[in-house]
Amino acid sequence: MNELQRRHFLAITAGSLGLSRLLDSLRPVSADEVQLKSGIARFSNDIEPLVQFLEETPRDTIIEETARRVQAGLSYRELLAALLLAGVRNVQPRPSVGFKFHAVLVVNSAHLASISGPPQDRWLPIFWAIDNFKSSQARDIREGNWTLSAVDEPNVPPPHRAAKQLRQSLDAWDEAGADVAVTSMVRNFGGNRIFNELAAYAARDFRSIGHKVIYLSNAQRTLDTIGWEYAEPVMRSVVYAMLNHRGQPNPSTSDLEADRPGRFNQELQTELKDPWQGKRPDDGAATDLVQTLHDCDPQAASKKVIELVNQGVALQSIWDGLFGAAGELLMRKPGIV
Repeated sequence: MNELQRRHFLAITAGSLGLSRLLDSLRPVSADEVQLKSGIARFSNDIEPLVQFLEETPRDTIIEETARRVQAGLSYRELLAALLLAGVRNVQPRPSVGFKFHAVLVVNSAHLASISGPPQDRWLPIFWAIDNFKSSQARDIREGNWTLSAVDEPNVPPPHRAAKQLRQSLDAWDEAGADVAVTSMVRNFGGNRIFNELAAYAARDFRSIGHKVIYLSNAQRTLDTIGWEYAEPVMRSVVYAMLNHRGQPNPSTSDLEADRPGRFNQELQTELKDPWQGKRPDDGAATDLVQTLHDCDPQAASKKVIELVNQGVALQSIWDGLFGAAGELLMRKPGIV
């Protein structure tokens, strides 16, 4: 958390009801309330007033006003849903999918922090995320006051053409075409199908230092919690974020450094045997991968992973190596961005 944001959040919670008094005044969040059960009744379409409440209430009073709504019966999942929707409508994933856009990226993390805490403290991470949203909303206003536009309904493709158009538009970095295509996908297909269509594209370039993959993953996880009836604006925002190339030429007709590793991996995957056959845990392979990643280029790193997969090493061991190398790098360069 940014130090100034932490201080602001603590100041307004202390200055309104007082942090301990604030939490004591709210009902605990039960374990059942933060878990999405099969067959549970979905929310009605009246989430819009709550989103507008988050958008329009001043930052200095938003926590106290939200607490009053909780006391009046506002549910945890309704508030989580409104927070995500307020973020995707008001915070633009430009010029990068980061910085102010962390207000959207951290919603799932705030939820995980909530469910990991005791029932009486589970509102606190969500309240912090609301304050963080208000900070990002103010920055977005200063930068031009972007708002997610309405869907171009006449150009939404029929279901049988949606997936093909989505892939073609993403290949061409065509924002308008991808927007209506993913809208059709959300209206006609399930979350797993949509995630599978988007996953390779989220990982194809390293612009915004990996935040495109982070956004897709966290959006999927949050929607699994709040319900996929809220997916349309969220997935439109995800696709818009994935197509961010920071004012550079169209990557589909250019040879830009950020796209070269992804194109290399696209060709390299033809050498990949069935990755699900790897069932042999191998700590030595994980250590070997960490050593390789110390001083190799992106191509050598990809080739090493292919080699381990084809040797039958379990994917978990490969992930152990990747996380180990990333953790080591962070320890050596704690200010890395």
